[in-house]
Amino acid sequence: MNELLEILEEIQPGVDYENCTTLIDDHILDSFSILSLVSEIEDAFDIEVLPAELIPENFNSAESLWNMILRLRGEA
Repeated sequence: MNELLEILEEIQPGVDYENCTTLIDDHILDSFSILSLVSEIEDAFDIEVLPAELIPENFNSAESLWNMILRLRGEA
């Protein structure tokens, strides 16, 4: 999870990622941020994020992102 938080902070600094649950709803992450995030996540965690995973529920919080990563790695 710490690696994910570091990636998020690099893409969009200054956000309380540990507590924010409205990253998409409040437009904290925009489409360009999401594309960058997906690329970084795929490289860092050796997973493939398919288009079907690109839904707000998977990107609204660091926790939901982490759950998606674990699921895609077969750990959830």
